[in-house]
Amino acid sequence: MKVFDVLFGRPLSSDESHSIQISPAVGIPIFGLDGLTSAAYGPEAAMTLLIPLGFWGVQHYLLPIFGLILTLLTILYFSYRQTIEAYPNGGGSFTVASENLGDKAGLFAAAALMIDYVLTAAVGISAGVTALVSAFQETKYGPQLHQHQLLMCLVILTGIALVNMRGVKETGVVFMLPTILFVGTLLATIGWGVFQALMTHGHPVAHYAPPSPVDNPLHKFAGWLLVYLLLKAFSSGCAAMTGVEAVSNGVTAFKEPRSHNANVTLTVIIGILIILLFGLSYVARAYGVTAMDPNATSYQSVLSIEVSAVFGRQWFYFLTMGSVLAALSFSANTAFADFPRMARAIAGQDYLPHVFLLRGRRLLFSHGIYALTTLTAVILIIFDGVTDRLIPLYAIGAFLAFTLSQAGMVRHWHKTLDAPHRHVKMFVNGLGAVATGITLCVLLFSKFLEGAWVTAILVPLLIAAMMGVKRHYTRVRAETIDPTPLRLTGLAPPIVVIPMAGWDKVTEKAMRFGMLMSPLVKVVHVDSDDADALGKVWEQMVLIPVREHQMALPELVTVRSSYRNILTPLIDYVMELEEEFPGRKIAVLLPELVVRHWWEYLLHGQRVQLLKLLLLLKGNQRIVVVNIPWYL
Repeated sequence: MKVFDVLFGRPLSSDESHSIQISPAVGIPIFGLDGLTSAAYGPEAAMTLLIPLGFWGVQHYLLPIFGLILTLLTILYFSYRQTIEAYPNGGGSFTVASENLGDKAGLFAAAALMIDYVLTAAVGISAGVTALVSAFQETKYGPQLHQHQLLMCLVILTGIALVNMRGVKETGVVFMLPTILFVGTLLATIGWGVFQALMTHGHPVAHYAPPSPVDNPLHKFAGWLLVYLLLKAFSSGCAAMTGVEAVSNGVTAFKEPRSHNANVTLTVIIGILIILLFGLSYVARAYGVTAMDPNATSYQSVLSIEVSAVFGRQWFYFLTMGSVLAALSFSANTAFADFPRMARAIAGQDYLPHVFLLRGRRLLFSHGIYALTTLTAVILIIFDGVTDRLIPLYAIGAFLAFTLSQAGMVRHWHKTLDAPHRHVKMFVNGLGAVATGITLCVLLFSKFLEGAWVTAILVPLLIAAMMGVKRHYTRVRAETIDPTPLRLTGLAPPIVVIPMAGWDKVTEKAMRFGMLMSPLVKVVHVDSDDADALGKVWEQMVLIPVREHQMALPELVTVRSSYRNILTPLIDYVMELEEEFPGRKIAVLLPELVVRHWWEYLLHGQRVQLLKLLLLLKGNQRIVVVNIPWYL
């Protein structure tokens, strides 16, 4: 068995596409890990902004902030249920916005989602590594792990990419156990924490005392400054909602009935997420847990502090933090599941390279995985793998896509006159569009100077790039379309040009092929040392055999090169020949040696490939390049 098959699975035929479709149980870890694991960093993202308010801020504002976030999440849930029903073949923001609001709105949604998926992968992995560093912070390994945080992020990214190359179904099976452990341990923490809070009338005793909060800071924050701080906390907490659209983008991955199975998956994901977000916020408030400065050497995540407060640092703590690490790291898989599908939809409209349309050996859109892996690695390197540096860029793209998708659905129901309860559906999607639109404005206002400006700039840049790709494909299609029958007038043998350094079996094969093509053959020899090696054997090896067979004599053209440059004189000669014979095709035959092993190419010059590239770049329709291989 090939090593490639062991790592990535055997190749799948096109007829086996039904075998890779998934059930709701498998769909939860594939499309839900991003949303579910946001419970691990969403509350912390909000609480970090509440650090200046100390314990008082957590007590008074954390639950109202997440109450508002969960209300928004519920609105989005009902909105996307309708989107899944209306678009059983995949109803991502790009598709919905393009069909109902026009191509420009679709491009805005596409650019926003591309940025969001890259950040989803980066934030998930970096948050997972942060959980690992927190777990070992007070051991001798803590400082070392903190120093190698970026390296661990890149290793995990590589592992996730390799797992995804095996296929969607296999990926879901691999990630199912970490998902169950993550959800189970956090539900146990919430359940026991709430029970202890109720039994002690809201004053539970922590097994492991949380770090001391800031003392009495209220006099520093009043009026608009307090409002601004709370808006920033709300904006950061909205990172917990970024995975909502994943299921609607991946409807085609589910077994029939697709819409029903996708909606079941979405319901389970949103239901668990609501419990986790509210439960963890409540337990943090009950135990007096506040966020720590992420740049502190003794930094621990809020989740680490919370679990240790409820259970202490026993085996359950390390089981929980291990499951958080695995689930957060694997939450990047949501982006890996959706990004290739979205890229395919965009490429289908000619706004991305058509390579994203191709399915690989495992019926995956593999080039989407390659692109996402590369972009995520770049983002992690730029931000050094630190979650809190990535959060300000996060959620902007998601909420822009949410708004356009919901607005597009309003337009969809307005056009669909025969849809049952269409006015109710229009109201639900309209409410979702208004809610997410307002949230988007809050995000931009509160996070603009902290990094949201980067996303605001990247979106129009990506749109410009996609429009450039579209213009290219439009121009190619306009120039290459040929509705006329085959034209057989004006046919003439081409002028054959064969670059030749010396006489051997490789060049002899090129000569034989060239003389079959045309009676007019010109052999070009670039001589840089006045030795004229080819000219000395030309009569004996070429002209005598040709005369004996009474064929047209090939011409030897020797070009002098005083500066030992081979390629430039060859290119110049072909261009001069093209001007001299404006009505003839010119076929340039390039003899080349083909070796058996890749490493053997390092032992031979790649001058032929470079010459071919230059001819293609500088040539025109009348210049044809033909490779003549000699297999070693």
